[in-house]
Amino acid sequence: MDSYEKLIILGTAAKYDVCASTSTPNTKKFSPFGLGRTTVHGICHSFTPDGRCISLLKVLLTNYCQKDCLYCPNRKDRDIKRTSFYPEELAKVFIEFYQRNYVEGLFLSSGIKNDTDSTMDDLIKTVEILRYKYQYNGYIHLKILPGAKDEHIETACKLANRVSINCETPDEKFLNKLSLAKSYQKDILTPMATIKKYLHKYNITQTTQFIVGAAGEKDVDILNRVNNLYQNFKVKRAYFSAFSPIANTPLEKEKQTPLTRENRLYQSDFLLRLYGFKLEDLPFKNGYLPDDLDPKLAFALNNLHLFPIEINKAPIKELLKVPGIGPISAKRILTLRREFAITNPQMLKNLGVVLKRALPFLTFQGKCYGDIDSLVSKKTEPIQLSWDFLEGDKE
Repeated sequence: MDSYEKLIILGTAAKYDVCASTSTPNTKKFSPFGLGRTTVHGICHSFTPDGRCISLLKVLLTNYCQKDCLYCPNRKDRDIKRTSFYPEELAKVFIEFYQRNYVEGLFLSSGIKNDTDSTMDDLIKTVEILRYKYQYNGYIHLKILPGAKDEHIETACKLANRVSINCETPDEKFLNKLSLAKSYQKDILTPMATIKKYLHKYNITQTTQFIVGAAGEKDVDILNRVNNLYQNFKVKRAYFSAFSPIANTPLEKEKQTPLTRENRLYQSDFLLRLYGFKLEDLPFKNGYLPDDLDPKLAFALNNLHLFPIEINKAPIKELLKVPGIGPISAKRILTLRREFAITNPQMLKNLGVVLKRALPFLTFQGKCYGDIDSLVSKKTEPIQLSWDFLEGDKE
């Protein structure tokens, strides 16, 4: 099998990992004359604020795996075509793609072929070849395998711009429903704590991912773990992937998790990371987020005693509670009102505020231009992802 046949198989197998390179430091250099550079906007098949589409080669080193995760397309007992890259082979494929401007960075993950140590050896060797043989300075996101030892973790942190371990579930109880071959503490939390020690030393970030709905967990379980990871493990951000059943796996007949649920988790995650919300502020009902309203609007409608607030006096903490106002537009409001009193909604039009959503929760020198009662009466109307959340994602 040649390298490009392998790439078709292992590139397709990598699609289940969610990743991004936003907030990646751009100061890491492995050669002053080398190839590539890392930008603050990252390289993860997404759009930067200036509209550029940036591409990332996302690939597995191997789809052989010794783990038994019930949802995974690469689980050990599934009958699929298996293959592996050699480190030199994969490094060469990536550099060829990079030099042709097909990609701008690398996301490298892997199944566990024989054991964790030997697979981590090959992952690290691949990145070393890129850094030192090809003098590639650009973005690399490297997956740390469950149960990786400390020396592998430190070397990975030294070589990569971002590293990650997938939590998949909120805790041991839920993980046991999906795999009997993994320990939540030993294979996930302990390596994440080790990564935390090297974040500042090697100027990197770490992220994680959750499979939503596969283990019967509730939204509050996931976000409680996410909140803990942000506070205690210095995780930069979490990603959420709605469970989708894969043929010829033990969960193939289970229902697919609605994408709305994934969307609500992302919105709530933005509130926790960027808007100053606390976990107890989120509008859970029986442990789940509402599917008919985004959580920020649901919070506002559940806390009408806090609104409306005066646009000319409210501190940024209160402005960020207003639907339609994000971190960037809130700062612009503060800047504007240092020089001028904000007397009407038109003055907010060019600041990034979503007026239709914000007006019912604001007053302008005591005057209100919106109607909260009309929003309450339409409380069950589905609302799409709002621009204030998209603004928050442009870190």
